[in-house]
Amino acid sequence: MSLNCNEINLILEELNIDGYFIQDIIQPGYDTIALYLYANGTAKTLLICTAQNSCRINETRRKIIKNDKPLRFMEFLKSNIKGSKIIKCRQIGLQRIIQFDLKHGDEDFFLYVRLWSNAANIIVCDSSNTILDSMFRRPGKNEVTGGKFELPPENKKTAEKVFPIRTFEEISEEYAKKNPEYPNLSFNQKVDIWYGEHAETLSREALLVQAEKWYAAKKSRMTAALEKLKAKQNDFADSERLKHQGDLILTYAHLLAKDSKFLECEDYESGNTVRIMVDPEKSAHENAAVYYENYKKAQSGTEALVHDIEIAEKKLEKLEKMYSEICNESNPVKIEQLLRKDSAPKQQQKKEHPGLDYMVDGWYILVGRDANENDELLRHNVKGADMWLHVRDFPGGYVFIKNRPGKTVPLEILLDAANLAVYYSKARNAGKTDLYYTHVKYLRRAKNGPKGLVLPTHEKNLCITPDKKRLERLDTIKQDAEL
Repeated sequence: MSLNCNEINLILEELNIDGYFIQDIIQPGYDTIALYLYANGTAKTLLICTAQNSCRINETRRKIIKNDKPLRFMEFLKSNIKGSKIIKCRQIGLQRIIQFDLKHGDEDFFLYVRLWSNAANIIVCDSSNTILDSMFRRPGKNEVTGGKFELPPENKKTAEKVFPIRTFEEISEEYAKKNPEYPNLSFNQKVDIWYGEHAETLSREALLVQAEKWYAAKKSRMTAALEKLKAKQNDFADSERLKHQGDLILTYAHLLAKDSKFLECEDYESGNTVRIMVDPEKSAHENAAVYYENYKKAQSGTEALVHDIEIAEKKLEKLEKMYSEICNESNPVKIEQLLRKDSAPKQQQKKEHPGLDYMVDGWYILVGRDANENDELLRHNVKGADMWLHVRDFPGGYVFIKNRPGKTVPLEILLDAANLAVYYSKARNAGKTDLYYTHVKYLRRAKNGPKGLVLPTHEKNLCITPDKKRLERLDTIKQDAEL
């Protein structure tokens, strides 16, 4: 249960932090900030929590554990308001919004803490209330850098309603027995003790609600995508009919009337009279060829769809497993980590290398898809003992197999890399294709040649016919690695 407006007023009255300086800032989690305050020989630690059902602000004497990695908002606060003096701290009406008037050198800032269970946030603004940054960036509410922060209008119903201040009598008997002074503690101290005892339960309940929404939304999208693939598969399931219609056109070519848009004939399989659409400007053989071509496309599409459906079903299965793991997890920190791993906004990560990568049976394969990626991989990501493959007589990507000391590249891995080299080249549809391969140390850059162009020595020849099933297996391996 979050603090109500009257409890917030009582906490701020007890805190009395006007004139204090913000000495340090720690963000132990994505929803919590601790401000270390100091003035006139007195130090206080102010805890601000924005977690659903646990929104609060209070003084704490608990040890604040630092996060493994510095978080974005904490770094912003340290850069901008660390060392600031709190000129005034007050709640705006009864709206559970706390305004800190801060002064840092010649600059003035406003720090707003909104303790609403479903929309809590901490927002830093300049003297004109232009947002500099916020704990949670919400474009829909214009709570982003450069936006204008506006206080909501006073709610008359809220003003008229009486919000009782809790006594926290439900504090554990065990704690009360060990601490007979408990009834005489300040409201801040009682809040700190009570939430310290109940924080994990409250946090877990809120996270499970969040997890349920995340799971429902993601499952809906994934199920819809799977159904779409299966519907397409059903459309392709009738591909044999296309081949049969082509056969009928050739069989009854003598019945095809000039300028007719259809062929009417007896189906020798069913005995029924059928009509087959034809192009009057084409001959019987040309019309049959169209049906045979569509049949081949449908067959090819069906094979690809089987692969795509398998991947979609695996993703759905993984989602079910992950949600079950979340529901059975008792530690809220672990639940938050699981949710953050999949559903938290992902910042753009800089790849360690350009192109694509595959991990197959312990062998690492890198694929460049154009001259720039080929050149970048050659310059920064491969070494002399690594294997290089490229198609002969066609432009295309470079494929590298990373060396494993004391190991010889197996034939299956070599064929995997060769198929990738053909697929990412102009020889993709050329059928049987020649490639050459050698170690990177035997490559020499072509003088004054195009970017990435190399001249190999000690090369060996490899001739393959592209294997579609092998490429699908590699694609499955890559998809599984990304799940």
